[in-house]
Amino acid sequence: MEKRDWNLLTWIIIVFGLLYFVPANSNWFRTSILSAFDLLHEYAREHVLTCLVPALFIAGAIAIFIKREKVIKYLGHETKKYVSYGVASVSGAILAVCSCTILPLFAGIRKRGAGLGPAITFLFAGPAINIAAIFLTIGVLGVKIGLARVVFAILISILVGLTMALIFREKSDKAKLSINQTEESKISNKILMVFFGLMIGVLVVNGLQIGNLIKYLLMGFFTLGVVGLVLWKFRDHIAQKWLNETWNFSKMLLPLLFIGVFVAGFIMPLLPQTLIESLVGQNTILGNVIASVFGAFMYFSTLTEIPILQALIAKGMHSGPVLALLLAGPSLSLPNMLVIRKVLGNKKTLVYVGLVVLYSTIAGLVFGFIV
Repeated sequence: MEKRDWNLLTWIIIVFGLLYFVPANSNWFRTSILSAFDLLHEYAREHVLTCLVPALFIAGAIAIFIKREKVIKYLGHETKKYVSYGVASVSGAILAVCSCTILPLFAGIRKRGAGLGPAITFLFAGPAINIAAIFLTIGVLGVKIGLARVVFAILISILVGLTMALIFREKSDKAKLSINQTEESKISNKILMVFFGLMIGVLVVNGLQIGNLIKYLLMGFFTLGVVGLVLWKFRDHIAQKWLNETWNFSKMLLPLLFIGVFVAGFIMPLLPQTLIESLVGQNTILGNVIASVFGAFMYFSTLTEIPILQALIAKGMHSGPVLALLLAGPSLSLPNMLVIRKVLGNKKTLVYVGLVVLYSTIAGLVFGFIV
């Protein structure tokens, strides 16, 4: 039996061992289990097919078709900082992605040679500043909070990336530039632009606030365009490489994402909502820390953080903690952390989470004092 099979068996034994000690009439346990399955069902229905699957295919394509020297040129850790961090902080703006959907893209550019700092900046900024979320925030929560979200999200993404790069210094990436010209890299740039444009179009359209019929027709059109282009212009073994790389990302990311979503759903009913509401009613350090930590560990589907915050504001939540949660929530989540740990390791993941909470707390305090 392989090591991973033993690990899986160990976790199954632990889970069932814990379940043995739960009383049969435990209402809290039933509620949490139902909440976990409800969130997992919602995630699978609303996000896997239309968000996560396209992102996985894009990640596989990045790893196969994007020349490593191009990624290093714009996102390498030796690139001029105003270029690498500028590109990374705004490149995810058009993608309506959540903290989980951004992960395959992050893993893809990281594997292809992006520096740690710019990759982290992209990881944070992508879900935080997508166009759909910004306009919905302005429309529902007001112009001040909406604009503050844009400014602080870009600023924090750069600060977190720079801090991570400063703490974890990387070796020179010049050696990575000396790679052989592979057959897939000889595909014309025009074909690759159309190829990536069609796949990104699926994510963009999925985030638009339009009728479902038009949305699914457009997504279907883009998907058929990708299939047709691959059959027409890509040789079989090249297409197979792309599919294999996509499958590798799927095996790495999907199990951890599903586990994380399930655990987040299990925890949600156990949180004392009234206590949280009372603690974030003022612009205090504790209130902003609680909002940041709550946002960091809970899973928010794309755009769902806005109606949740609308309800909390109606119950007295201060604008400072509102912004803190808006910054930490979309960019982090428990499933997100599990996958980042797989890509970066324990130490970098812990530091990243700590920095997001710290900078989100500071941003909430500053904004709360200003308004």
